[in-house]
Amino acid sequence: MIGIITGDIINSRAIEPKEWMPKLKSILSVFGLEPEKWEIYRGDSFQLEVASENSLKAAILIKATIKLVKGLDVRLAIGIGEKSYSTQKITESNGSAFVNSGECFDNLKKSHLAIKTANEDFNTEMNLFFDLAQLTINNWSQKSAEVVKTAIEHPNKTQKELSVLLNKSQSTINKGLKIAGYDEIMRMEKFYRNQISKLW
Repeated sequence: MIGIITGDIINSRAIEPKEWMPKLKSILSVFGLEPEKWEIYRGDSFQLEVASENSLKAAILIKATIKLVKGLDVRLAIGIGEKSYSTQKITESNGSAFVNSGECFDNLKKSHLAIKTANEDFNTEMNLFFDLAQLTINNWSQKSAEVVKTAIEHPNKTQKELSVLLNKSQSTINKGLKIAGYDEIMRMEKFYRNQISKLW
């Protein structure tokens, strides 16, 4: 089972691509090579393949990266399933993970983050968590996004070490993580990881 994340940048036409495209490419590159593992198409849409258990963390990282640019946000649909047809381009590959991701994305309305798997009970439960989390993450400031992104990318570093990385005081890091709901969001991510391992 794999995870396919389909996304697009909200309000991309209002901001020059040079402000956000390098950031998007940089974070997608963390998960593999283009175009086999990820691809940007139609200007501001993209698709990414990740291990199913890593899909929520990848989505949170993408969210934090895009929100580094003031005025931008991102819609993300996670599809979990199989990859039954593989090519050198992710946008030409197929399988239930791709179908689930596409259908999930098409059904995104007010929500900016949702998931679809073959298990409806799992979908209902996790999408409730996602909706609650979005009350916080959709309102991340650039500063909050920066602290969250750095903390996720350096999970073993202390707040003191993060403060050195970001050239900020430790109290600023501590406050930033609290405002961003970092601990609660990472507890949700751990719960997601545990629950998804039970699907098969």
